[in-house]
Amino acid sequence: MSFADFSILKLLANTIDILLVWYVIYKLIMIVKGTKAVQLLKGIFVIILVKVASDKFHLQTLGWMMEQVLLWGFLAIIIIFQPELRRALEQLGRGRFFSRTANQEEENQEKLVESIAKAVDYMAKRRIGALISVERETGLNDYIETGIGLDSKISSELLINIFIPNTPLHDGAVIIQKNCVAAAACYLPLSESPFISKELGTRHRAALGISEVTDSITIIVSEETGSVSLTKNGELHRDLKAEAFKDMLSSELFAQQKIKQTSSGLWNWRGKKNG
Repeated sequence: MSFADFSILKLLANTIDILLVWYVIYKLIMIVKGTKAVQLLKGIFVIILVKVASDKFHLQTLGWMMEQVLLWGFLAIIIIFQPELRRALEQLGRGRFFSRTANQEEENQEKLVESIAKAVDYMAKRRIGALISVERETGLNDYIETGIGLDSKISSELLINIFIPNTPLHDGAVIIQKNCVAAAACYLPLSESPFISKELGTRHRAALGISEVTDSITIIVSEETGSVSLTKNGELHRDLKAEAFKDMLSSELFAQQKIKQTSSGLWNWRGKKNG
């Protein structure tokens, strides 16, 4: 084997190595996205900046403290990020660490829309109060932690059963994350807007509150009237008929999915163009 062939193989190996490391880092970022781990990562970044600054300005005591923090940081990271690391290993074991196809995502979105629409229609006809929030780009993990974790596959029967009156989980919100029922009996922030109608109750205020601080879609079924409402981006759409509600929910969720696919496709196109 010539020296030129050896250099090409080494370059190819280094390129593959870099791409694999980039992919692993990207997947880890996706796993911790929307969790409190993001704030902890920011804290670690601040510690590194302080260490660099202390070395530059010869702040020996502060520099020694930061050095000790970084020295024991690896063990601390394992302890702090234990839930995220466990989730990553579970996904790796299930073969879900790699991205799903666009068709699978679309099928999951269709099932999500059908399940919610069927459950909402059932509860509206029987005046069963309900509050359902669907996570989009902004993570809802902080609110999920206030409820009872379920991590269950989405189904209309499950949603209906949760909101049956006088059951342990009916009081509070259901949060749907990644096409699964993540938790029930969750507490959502109440809107403090002075322009909210006085006739609206706590469910509507909570739905508006979460829509003001996140990009989630939240559905409300009124216990008094059986009317269906939907909030998004701080807007309240009231008294939606079954078909209108399903169309709005579908358009919002599929629009978000198309944005993701377009962004991914644009990235791939640019990569091919530059390559």
